[in-house]
Amino acid sequence: MAVPSTSARSASASPVHGGMRFAAVLLLVVGVLGVLQGIAAVAGDSIYASVGKYAFKFNLTAWGWIHMVLGVLSVLAGWGVLRDTTWGRTLGIWLASLSMIASFLFLIYLPAWSLAIIAIDVFIVWALVSYAGSPESMA
Repeated sequence: MAVPSTSARSASASPVHGGMRFAAVLLLVVGVLGVLQGIAAVAGDSIYASVGKYAFKFNLTAWGWIHMVLGVLSVLAGWGVLRDTTWGRTLGIWLASLSMIASFLFLIYLPAWSLAIIAIDVFIVWALVSYAGSPESMA
């Protein structure tokens, strides 16, 4: 069986490739996890560490709403990236950047989780910023 040429594969493939598709899925997953994290914080779940003096301390309800809003918007951005829209990529870059900042500020509550989210957000920003457009639009 013959393998299709590179040009035949790129012509039939979706304009969102490799790292972009992965970044879109990560935006969707991180968004859903952010909503769940926010719900746990608003509900006052005991999984969060008790924090004494901390320069960036908000109450858990505020953190819950921050994570829920970022989560819902991240799901929307992930959907936009999968659809190969400019607004989806732009929103994804902004939201992943804001998520990095929020995760840094939330670091004292869940250190390992926050570091994992920061690492994922770094990849998302890199993938979305480095995307040059679909091969068809560059021809």
